[in-house]
Amino acid sequence: MKKVILVVNICILLLGFSEKATAQYYFYDNNSYNNDMVYEFGGALGIMNSLTDIGGRKGVGKPFLKDLNMGKFQFNGGLYLSATYKEKIAIRLEGTWGKITATDSVLKDVAASTSGRYERNLNFRSKISEVSLIAEFHPLFIFIDWAGRDQDPPRLSPYLAAGIGYFSFNPQTKNRDGKYVDLQPLSTEGQGYASYPDRAPYKLSQLNIPLGIGIRYELGNNLNFRAEILHRTTFTDYIDDVSTRYIDPTLFSTEGGLSGTELRDAIDLSFNNRTNPLGSSGPFRKTPGGIRGNPKDNDAFFTFNFKLGFTFGRQRY
Repeated sequence: MKKVILVVNICILLLGFSEKATAQYYFYDNNSYNNDMVYEFGGALGIMNSLTDIGGRKGVGKPFLKDLNMGKFQFNGGLYLSATYKEKIAIRLEGTWGKITATDSVLKDVAASTSGRYERNLNFRSKISEVSLIAEFHPLFIFIDWAGRDQDPPRLSPYLAAGIGYFSFNPQTKNRDGKYVDLQPLSTEGQGYASYPDRAPYKLSQLNIPLGIGIRYELGNNLNFRAEILHRTTFTDYIDDVSTRYIDPTLFSTEGGLSGTELRDAIDLSFNNRTNPLGSSGPFRKTPGGIRGNPKDNDAFFTFNFKLGFTFGRQRY
């Protein structure tokens, strides 16, 4: 724990806090007061969802939340440790664990207006593990000097959050035997094949950029409650294993070297031949070169969490 606190303090210094901490305090309430640096340890519980090539709403696909499937939220949780400087700016080290999923089958009721995305009939699930370093900016304390006022600081503090994260994922789907199969090793879009030199194999651990907003409420001297939404911009379009166009299925054996069950799964799960095909319509034709996904927009995921934090570093009279 001491090592983690040291890392958090160093990160605050790197953000540009050159002012030396002093013995000056401002009163928190009638029983305690803040030091310049206050620490917090807590947990998070909420929901997680993703924005990928699979699923969506009617039409050809829309940007950001306009293409969100509300029914695909999954639970997530996390732990965090933060250090806050004069209630103005905080650095938070956080771990988050959850799951995301999406299915083209949710488009059944609007199939005629999805340009063939329903007939594509792809789906995936993936566990998400993330560690992030996030800065919080509390404007009510940045722009107002509560130490110079004859009143207590507010217990409610909205804030902006931004940082950098490192997350892992592993897209899976069921094969014709009903077993979940890892999709990345199958190179369903010819990643790493000589015929597609522009399609490199994707890594299952990558950086992301968390951005969001939240609100913190002080329940007492040593306890606070938060609500926060955090969106992750990623640098990959393969969280769902779908990005570009279908390949010639013969390449799975000739260039991919697959055989047996792996070859069958690669062909099945690339073209969705697990059951009788639903057919093809619109631009999403299940033929080599047909559109399978949109490589122009990377995938993303986000969380909405409630957090309970235990504060330490305040001193009592």
